[in-house]
Amino acid sequence: MKEFQTIIGLEVHVELLTNSKMFCCCSTEFGKQPNTQVCPVCLGLPGTLPVANEKAIELGICASIALNCQVNEECIFVRKSYFYPDLPKNFQISQYMDPIGINGYLCINNRNIGIHRVHMEEDTGKLVHNEQSGTWSGIDFNRSGIPLMEIVTEPDITSPDEAERFLQELKKLISYTGVSDCNMEEGSLRCDANISVKLKEDVKLGTKVEVKNMNSFRSVRRALAYEQERITDLLKNEKPIIQETRLWNETLQITEPMRTKEEAHDYRYFPEPDLLPFRIDINTINRIKSEIGELPQLREKRFQNQYNLSEYDSSILTSKKAIADYFEQTIKHYAKPKQVANWIQTEILALLKETRCTIDKCKIDPRALAKIVEMVDNNIINATVGKQIIRDVFITGKEPEALVKERNLTQISDTKEIEEIIEKVLADNAQAVNDYKSGRTQALGFLVGQVMRKSRAKVNPSIVKEILQKKLN
Repeated sequence: MKEFQTIIGLEVHVELLTNSKMFCCCSTEFGKQPNTQVCPVCLGLPGTLPVANEKAIELGICASIALNCQVNEECIFVRKSYFYPDLPKNFQISQYMDPIGINGYLCINNRNIGIHRVHMEEDTGKLVHNEQSGTWSGIDFNRSGIPLMEIVTEPDITSPDEAERFLQELKKLISYTGVSDCNMEEGSLRCDANISVKLKEDVKLGTKVEVKNMNSFRSVRRALAYEQERITDLLKNEKPIIQETRLWNETLQITEPMRTKEEAHDYRYFPEPDLLPFRIDINTINRIKSEIGELPQLREKRFQNQYNLSEYDSSILTSKKAIADYFEQTIKHYAKPKQVANWIQTEILALLKETRCTIDKCKIDPRALAKIVEMVDNNIINATVGKQIIRDVFITGKEPEALVKERNLTQISDTKEIEEIIEKVLADNAQAVNDYKSGRTQALGFLVGQVMRKSRAKVNPSIVKEILQKKLN
């Protein structure tokens, strides 16, 4: 039976986290009214001259270093010529011969995926279609000229699942280093894929197909899985494979032909005459290296070894640099890494997601969280109260101890006092008592809830449950 091998390469476009565009001073803010963040430069009007964004170039260097690339000492911008309505100059300023970074890698699943190149370019405008009537199309040039970085992998990826895993790790690395927010919903991270399938024993690669219009990592996996199966079926039936670009149809879960695939010479690359080559000196590289600090994969391993955290916990805590820093600052105040990690994951991150707040703007500083976790561990308050205190501190910014004292939330530890509350609850809920004795064990949960309510959540629910079981049995 014939054995086939899948080979995948990715082209990942990342919007850089700058305040202004790549070659002009227009704002990059997302979601503004169409064509309100434009100027003669990003509209490609005659006589305008581009000026390169230094911050964008530094972010490109940062990403290249993080991806273990060789940073080129001298880089040039080129014109990539093609006609499309959203490209006002009929060429895109990009890089080709001398990109900012080459020959890097990103390790996933203990295997290095090669990074062929990292290069800088400007984004295009955005076509807007009237989908209801279909009578008009418009162009929003707010996106035109936004700084982009394209990361091109070697054809080292061997499955759709591995492609998804690579993108997850890449997103984590890029957002961790502050190069981009990698918000796929806003188009800050976009991915095209090249896929080919060949007989395993063949040396020559198969005909490649480019896949576009994949708006999530799951879409990338599904689109590549579909293409893998489609191309394999063609090979099995000895039918030709066309080198083309295909679009992923999320609704139908299929790819559809878009156009035949262009070659590099079709773009007529040549040096951009309005921009001088730029040199990157070793001092700049060393400064950016020191600013990056410990990369997420290394920090994740350290968290596992130094703090005895699980692979999952370490991965979540190092998903963003600010979260990892917050965790390490918290355990300086309360040296119980596992407990702190649990509270950050279950309460802090959930609260940030719910309120769309970032951890650097969170009113619960590391010392406050450490105090709350410590009070719960020492049975000064129970976990239910601890969760409420976190929310209250988040809203008010008050000290946790002050809130506990002000609201008289200190946990009741006197067993006699707890039993008195339980006796009142049992007397007031005879039906629930009978239900429990009749074998309806869920009634116990109801009774625990009633005790918690009567005590204003000032008792430990596990102690309440234990006492209730003794009394009812």
